[in-house]
Amino acid sequence: MTGGRSLGARVACRTAVETSAVAVLCLAFPLHPPGHPEKSRLAELDAVNVPTLVVQGESDPFGTPPENPNRTVARIPGTHSLKSSATVAAAVSEWLAHVELGGQERIGGSTARARRTI
Repeated sequence: MTGGRSLGARVACRTAVETSAVAVLCLAFPLHPPGHPEKSRLAELDAVNVPTLVVQGESDPFGTPPENPNRTVARIPGTHSLKSSATVAAAVSEWLAHVELGGQERIGGSTARARRTI
């Protein structure tokens, strides 16, 4: 599993194949620059072919991507800062409990792959 926040979320999407990610976690994915929805970065998200969670603030000026068969979007109160760590943690925990991560073994509520523990 790979992930990141804001620009790190974009990097996680771009490198999912190279890192052999079984899932991608995007916190505050910047879908477009504020006020410029015509400069969409949706193609970066659409290129990801593994289960993906996008946690996005309801008032994020960078926009909110749509869901698709591999992508879940959790909208939480707030903006791009995602200051409510408890709400973010709850959204991620709920998604991890329900997502199929390529048959990877669950260990103590987390998923392990090779030597990496999430």
